Parts: sequence; C-alpha cells; structure tokens
Amino acid sequence: MGKKRTIYITEFDLNRLNKLIEMLEDEPVQRDRKYIEELDDELRRAKVVDPKNIPRDIVTMNTRVRVRDLDTGAEMIYQLVFPGDADVKQNKISILAPVGTALIGFKVGETAEWQVPSGVKKIRIEEILYQPEAAGDFHL
Repeated sequence: MGKKRTIYITEFDLNRLNKLIEMLEDEPVQRDRKYIEELDDELRRAKVVDPKNIPRDIVTMNTRVRVRDLDTGAEMIYQLVFPGDADVKQNKISILAPVGTALIGFKVGETAEWQVPSGVKKIRIEEILYQPEAAGDFHL
C-alpha cells in the first residue's frame, strides 16, 4: 500500500471516534478488530484541527463525498457515518468499513487505498458535496 500520509481530523471527531474505539474494544466479541486497529492507527497519526479551521476539502465524519473507483472508473457518492447510522441503501458508509476508514481525513484529489481479498482497492476523492464543519454544523 502507499506511504502513510498526513490526515486531518477535527478535535470533535477525534474525541467521538476514540470513545467508539474504547467502547468496541470492551466488547467480548471482536468481529471488527482489524478495522478498529486500522482506524486507531489512522487517528494516532492524524493532525488534529479545531472544527472551525478544518479545510473545506477534507473528509470528516458525516461528510458526503463523490469518489471515483480507479479500477472501473465508476463514480459513487458516500456519506461517512458512525456505525449506528450506516445504511448501504442510502450510501451511508460506516467509519469501521474498510472504505470508511480509508476515507477519513483525506482531501479532494487524493487517492484512498485499502486491502481487499483480491488486492488493493483505490478510489479518488473527486468532490466534497457536504462537510458539516464547512456548513457550520458543529453539532453532528
């Protein structure tokens, strides 16, 4: 996979995601262990930014983003959400899904990569359609 790059995360998202990780680590059944560890690793490397100062082209929690699959050329729109809000039919992707963990903190123009059984999946962030912080929605 590509070299580790700097990702950006808001203090608010970091606190909520750390609480989520702690809660999931306390569960007796660790079905998402690999994804929790990958998310935790991403968060440890992240540059923490005040929500009011996060660049508008960064994927934060609850961001709606248009991406392009670099293998097929297909475009998709995803919203990055917490596990309880995930809904595939509405393209609401959990932060714990491999694509969700791959997207957090990326900016427009960057390529997110993650491991799949057949190799490495790559998507490029084409456009931020909605970012809560840019819209002034700091309560989400």
